[in-house]
Amino acid sequence: MIATGAGPYAPATPFQPPATAPRSGADAPDRRRGRGRRSVVIAAGALLAYLALPADAALADLRLCNKTEATVSVAIGYKAKDGWTTEGWWNIPGNKCNTLIPGPLTARYYYLYAVDARQGGEWGGKAFLCTRRKMFTILGTEDCVARGYDRTGFFEIDTQEQRGWTVQLTEPTQRGTAGK
Repeated sequence: MIATGAGPYAPATPFQPPATAPRSGADAPDRRRGRGRRSVVIAAGALLAYLALPADAALADLRLCNKTEATVSVAIGYKAKDGWTTEGWWNIPGNKCNTLIPGPLTARYYYLYAVDARQGGEWGGKAFLCTRRKMFTILGTEDCVARGYDRTGFFEIDTQEQRGWTVQLTEPTQRGTAGK
């Protein structure tokens, strides 16, 4: 199991204009009468509107990308205004990403736990937070079992105080045994 992060992240594919041949003949814009200018003005307006957006608007999320073949269930823990909070479950299919916390991140550290119920693997750690088997939002980390919850080990994510961060869950490294 490997969990890695990268922040801030860039779009998966940069914008590429379509590769089309210049038009000529009947379907070419009539530049003498300004008919082609209308589309240029619309395109320029759309570009200016895009450029007016904050530069990091798309970067301000906590995202998880499941780089395994199986669907994983994910829970997250973080310190909110009202204290420690854990939430779950996000079911993220194999080779897909999902936003866990939308908007700019407000904390440096977040805690994650993920489980592959089909194959039995899990991504966990030594930061114990409260969870339950059904969807949940739980306030507080103390006395999980006494309050009717499970006590689950989460792993820590250090976002290095970035506004956005992506965590990638990968398959465990395959290790073989040497023949004797």
